[in-house]
Amino acid sequence: MNPDSQNTPRYHQQHQKAINAAASVFAEKGYHGASTQDIASHMGIRQGSLYYYFTSKEAALEEVCLTALRDYVDQMEQISTQTQPLKEKLTAAIGAHLASYRANNEALKVHNEQRLYLSEEKREKLKALGSRYRQQLEDIFIEGVHSGVLNKTLDCHFATLSLIGLCNYWGTMLTRDPKLALNKITEKCIDFVLNGCLEQTN
Repeated sequence: MNPDSQNTPRYHQQHQKAINAAASVFAEKGYHGASTQDIASHMGIRQGSLYYYFTSKEAALEEVCLTALRDYVDQMEQISTQTQPLKEKLTAAIGAHLASYRANNEALKVHNEQRLYLSEEKREKLKALGSRYRQQLEDIFIEGVHSGVLNKTLDCHFATLSLIGLCNYWGTMLTRDPKLALNKITEKCIDFVLNGCLEQTN
């Protein structure tokens, strides 16, 4: 394919459609159960035309997984660099994390369940994005400790991994059960993280 044709708005639009189609097919059939013909059929194109967008089935899986992570990593970067109080930053971080599961439902499902089918080299790209996300979130906790808002003995790394685990669990629930209200789950997670379980005293 002519490289110049890959820089057109139409190509980018079709490429995104191909990624979305791959996400749907992999989410339904799994990586090993799916074929490039399945992805092409989902798009309504011939199998040979799919290679304009992916060089292989593994390349399609990689792009789906990268799509799942990029948006919410970029959002975390914006949140962590804003000049606002800690509570607002954590509220925004939790909200963005959970919302990403509804916005990229199928892509995140594929990432969480099938990324291990990628080669080690490709998985390293995903790990780098995940590490970037964790560090940005950890920086918010560190900032809170330094400012005196959080307990000075707080293990910021442990807090970061715990918050990610909480959000990933409820994010997975949101993908499995469309009847779950995103705003209610988000409110409960925010309340748990900011207020904990103990009765508040003056």
